[in-house]
Amino acid sequence: MGKKYVVTGATLKCAMGTKTSDLTVTSHKVQINGKDRGNISDAVPLKNVAPFGNCLVVPSMPRPCMPACSIWIAGKSDVLVGKLPALLDSDITVCPAGGGIITITDCGQ
Repeated sequence: MGKKYVVTGATLKCAMGTKTSDLTVTSHKVQINGKDRGNISDAVPLKNVAPFGNCLVVPSMPRPCMPACSIWIAGKSDVLVGKLPALLDSDITVCPAGGGIITITDCGQ
């Protein structure tokens, strides 16, 4: 992956989920090509990060893959979006509910 800024509509993948998800950036008012740019706080379950299909933690007992993450790790600390580091496509977050690593597979630009 490169180091591109992430915007609303970016594609996310949880290592323990069966489907990809989209990122929804909320109210930072900083845009790239008409799309809102994210920061490391755009990791709120259901508000910013949608479910990832079914969770594979216990394959014999299918259940929804509901993200439980809280913040993206890393960010670009010398570029602030809404007073926090900008979100990059190389950043990750971890879901403590299932232990899945959530990555950004497409920055959305």
